[in-house]
Amino acid sequence: MDTVNKNENGEIKDYTLEDIGKINGMITKGFQATNIGIAQEIIRKMKNDNATIILTFTANMVASGLRGLFAELCKRKFIDLIITTPGALEHDMIKSKKPYLLGNFYADDVKLHSSGINRIGNILVPNDRYELFEDLFIPVLDEIYKTEKITSPSTIAHVMGKHIDNEKSFLYWCTKNNIPVFAPGIIDGAIGLQTYFFKQSHKDFGIDVTKDMKNLENMIMLADKTGGIILGGGISKHHAIGVNIMRGGLDYAVYVTTAQPWDGSLSGARSNEAVSWGKIKESANHVTVDGDATIIFPLILSGVSDLI
Repeated sequence: MDTVNKNENGEIKDYTLEDIGKINGMITKGFQATNIGIAQEIIRKMKNDNATIILTFTANMVASGLRGLFAELCKRKFIDLIITTPGALEHDMIKSKKPYLLGNFYADDVKLHSSGINRIGNILVPNDRYELFEDLFIPVLDEIYKTEKITSPSTIAHVMGKHIDNEKSFLYWCTKNNIPVFAPGIIDGAIGLQTYFFKQSHKDFGIDVTKDMKNLENMIMLADKTGGIILGGGISKHHAIGVNIMRGGLDYAVYVTTAQPWDGSLSGARSNEAVSWGKIKESANHVTVDGDATIIFPLILSGVSDLI
């Protein structure tokens, strides 16, 4: 089977707001359509109550076309802060210069590897994209090192945004609009590898993930109300709900996940489980929508597009 879908010209395209026509009335349709409708209502309440909105997502979503919607939300200041994984920063910076390619889930991975192509589901990332990342990221470290020897993940994200000249980038808009991006697992990926190489000639350089804790906690504790739009799971999800414990939990929460709760995983945990931990308030408006975020999130946003 071909590794690239020729009908799509081999390129992953980002969503735009124009791609998501307004879809209302899903709340009355049953199954996950009803949960999508509930999610739309909860997000509308977040905005109407002027809640501080936390958006979380994982790296694979930035490799996909969802990157375009993240950029739009940051451009329009729809959200107040982002918590994500380092791969999301990497994909965003790379895609600001070169596209990713559309393949399929059943490609010959041995052939791909021998051809220097990495696969994320049905998305293909040639090795030259990561060679490009090295060229783009080292100047970021050089700039940071001139002003501070021990930096934070949010500073890295901010300076990366300064080095991106592409309005399709969410980091570009976060830097422009002063929206903080927190990546507590910052060394898990190419950023960590490039930082390791950088440290060989800059022994006093380091990343202190605890430097972001005060700024993040202040944003949450000083908020009148907080809302979470939690796409996927992992460290991004847990960092967002965990930081809300000190204030008694999130006031609003929308989860989108393909994971299941039966193994006790954090990624599969439903929003009601977080109530038992005090990460979501007992009185909160919350819902879990089961499904692929590349399908579900555009549908959710279509019902609140008038607010964006």
